Amino acid sequence: MKKSLEELKAIRDKKKAELGLRKGKNGYKVVVGMATCGIAAGARPVMVRLMEEVNKRGLTDVTVAQTGCIGLCRLEPLVDVIDPDGGKVTYVHMTPDKMSRVIEEHVIGGTPVRDYTMNILDGQIIDPVVRED
Repeated sequence: MKKSLEELKAIRDKKKAELGLRKGKNGYKVVVGMATCGIAAGARPVMVRLMEEVNKRGLTDVTVAQTGCIGLCRLEPLVDVIDPDGGKVTYVHMTPDKMSRVIEEHVIGGTPVRDYTMNILDGQIIDPVVRED
């Protein structure tokens, strides 16, 4: 079945609009550390869960991205959640289940999940109190 030029343009415009929403200009950006250290620590299943949650919940204004090593290997897997105003929260020792909670409470609800964040005391990074849910 051949499509007319107008039909093809309409399909293109629809897809461009969907992609424009995915850029998250006015929404959250979630970045997963996917360097070798992150992958070895379990970042791949965290990324998969993140993408599943975003798609399942229809979060069209959330950008999902990955990054390389940021030098905190002992805290991997790492996930940064950047809010629409540019504020950033870094989550450490992430798991797929923790990712689901971060999406629910932080990305949708607007309240960071402090149980999973890193803490700095006297200029030193200390491991967070990590509670398994």
